[in-house]
Amino acid sequence: MSTNIPLSGTRLWDSLMEIAKIGGTAKGGCNRQTLTDLDGEGRALFQKWGEACGLTLSVDKLGNMVFRRPGRDPSRKAVAIGSHLDTQPTGGKFDGILGVLAGLEVMRALHEAGAETEAPLVLINWTNEEGARFSPPMMGSGGAMDVFTLDEVLSKQDAEGKVFGEELRRIGWQGDADPRELQKLGAYFELHIEQGPQLENEGLDLGVVTHALAQRWFEVTVLGEESHGGSIMAGRRDAMMGAAPLIAAVEEIALAAVSPTGEPGRGTVGVVNVYPSSRNIAPSRVWFSIDTRHGDSERLDWMAAQIKARAAEIAAARGLTIEVLDFWHSPLMPFAEPLVARLAAAAEARGYKYKKMPTGIGHDAVYMARKVPTVMLFCPCHGGISHNEAESITPEWATAGLQVLADAVLAEAGVVR
Repeated sequence: MSTNIPLSGTRLWDSLMEIAKIGGTAKGGCNRQTLTDLDGEGRALFQKWGEACGLTLSVDKLGNMVFRRPGRDPSRKAVAIGSHLDTQPTGGKFDGILGVLAGLEVMRALHEAGAETEAPLVLINWTNEEGARFSPPMMGSGGAMDVFTLDEVLSKQDAEGKVFGEELRRIGWQGDADPRELQKLGAYFELHIEQGPQLENEGLDLGVVTHALAQRWFEVTVLGEESHGGSIMAGRRDAMMGAAPLIAAVEEIALAAVSPTGEPGRGTVGVVNVYPSSRNIAPSRVWFSIDTRHGDSERLDWMAAQIKARAAEIAAARGLTIEVLDFWHSPLMPFAEPLVARLAAAAEARGYKYKKMPTGIGHDAVYMARKVPTVMLFCPCHGGISHNEAESITPEWATAGLQVLADAVLAEAGVVR
């Protein structure tokens, strides 16, 4: 059933444009990195908006902002909506922010209608989803769900040596609440732009996300011997000439890792460091990262085995040492089937065209799903462009996401009529 509370797509859009001015860039994007003064300014505006519609704010030890709206039955577990306000250095106006402000619009509409839900409602702005300044990403939700310890998060340093906990206190956004209390939520919903082209290409309004792909990340070190660029090629132990075919093999292996359903893998080499990095020296050391993802855990494991086997072959053929270290693993994470059904029913009731789909990208929802029934909803973005100042969506896509999100959340929480 569609809700009849006065949701306003126009107000949501205006709020998106207003907060985009904080850290706005010349190319139309946003640079509002976590725990900067601009992050503090964005948080303050969000606080003002939330409190204006009757919400009560608490802030936990990791800086997660948690707004609460009471329900008629306080014994019921709260139903939450969340995402993040922090951006990449050259980020867009919608990544994360759409989910937070759509949740705010649900709360505003309930407040205007004087409506009451059976279960309490919660609205969350997670700290450091992006991981642009402090790595790894998703620290706020990860700390809340016991993926990281609180001390581990608070002691992280950025590239300049500034400490997470100290910066959180400096901008005035470290609270006293225990983030692990959020494990007691009854359900968690997150609206997000797709950050891919499928929905737009297929002419769809929305994507109901069923699961997150499994991921394995590696760090590779190729060791050889430096030699002059003018020396003969025979006998060289050139680390770059060993790294290059292994880097190329990442794509080859990913495309070959086809699951029984016909889905290939995904492979990315995102960082490469070369030593001594001189134009006329064959390098003795190359370090690079590998990111692999798949919707089939067995095929993901096959990709890992193939990469390591290819590394061993190249090392033996070229007289090199190649070390492939496991860096990080995130298991395939299914979202809660009843919540998936809620979103699908809401989309159908509104007459929106949608598909069920996985996410290949990490989100706070992926960590939330470890402890709390969770689901995600995607809206299209132009060209699939994200983490980019050119990121854009239409007001109509935002409104569709808002409406379906609201209907599913209120169906889960129970609206008192």
